Amino acid sequence: MITVKDIHKSYTKDTETIKGVSFEIGKGTIFGLLGPNGAGKTTLMQIIATLMKPTSGTVEIAGMSPDKDLLKIHKLLGFLTTEIKLDPVSTPDRLFDFFAELYDIPKDEIKNRKEKAFARFGITPFAGRRISELSTGMKQKISIAISLLHEPPIIIFDEPTNGLDILTSRQVTDYLKELRNEGRCIILSTHIFSVAEELCDEVAVLVDGKIVAQGTVDELTALTGEKNFEDAFFKIYVENHKEDQ
Repeated sequence: MITVKDIHKSYTKDTETIKGVSFEIGKGTIFGLLGPNGAGKTTLMQIIATLMKPTSGTVEIAGMSPDKDLLKIHKLLGFLTTEIKLDPVSTPDRLFDFFAELYDIPKDEIKNRKEKAFARFGITPFAGRRISELSTGMKQKISIAISLLHEPPIIIFDEPTNGLDILTSRQVTDYLKELRNEGRCIILSTHIFSVAEELCDEVAVLVDGKIVAQGTVDELTALTGEKNFEDAFFKIYVENHKEDQ
C-alpha cells in the first residue's frame, strides 16, 4: 500500500537529509524505521504523509501519487507525530467532534466511534476536561484516537511510545497489533529496540539518511552474527556511520 522509490531530501545545497531511500509496505504489516535521533526518520515520515515534498523520488499511497490524488490519499492516511499539539483549552470530547466533522462523518456515527475509542483508551472519565489538565500519556492516547477516527487503512506513527509510561506504552503497542490484525498497513519510526522487536514484521535501519540494512529482527541479528538485536543494531550503525556527515 506504500511504495517509496529513491527518495532524496535536501534542505540546503550542501546538506542531504534523506539519501536515496526505497521500500514497499503491504496490508497487514508493521514496518519499522529504526535509527538514532537525527537519522532522518521524522523527515521521511513527513514525506510519506505528504506533509513535505521530496527533492527527488516518488511516494505512492495505494497506487496513487500525491501530485494527482492528494485529497483521496489524505482520506486513507492516519498520521501521528509527537509534535502534534492539541488545543490546551479544548476538551477530548470537543476535539473528537471537530475532526470527525472535518471528515464528514455522520453525527450518529461520530457518537459510536467516540464511545468506542474513548472506552478503548480510558479517555471517557476525562472527556470533558481541558487538555492542559491532562497527563502526557492521556494526551498521547487522545491524539491516537483523533488521528484514527476516520478508520484509515494506512497508519503512519512517528515515535508512538516516546515519553509514555509503561502502562500507556503497552496500551499503544497492543492497539497497533490489533490494527495490523485488521489488515491495516502501518509504518512507525522508533529508536526503542523493544518496540521494534515486539511490533515490527520488518525493520529498516536508517543511518545518516540511508537505509543500510533491512529485514526481520531475526534476519538482521543473524546477518551481524550478534546474539541479540540491540547488539546487531549497534554493529550495523558503527559499520555505516561516518562522523563527518
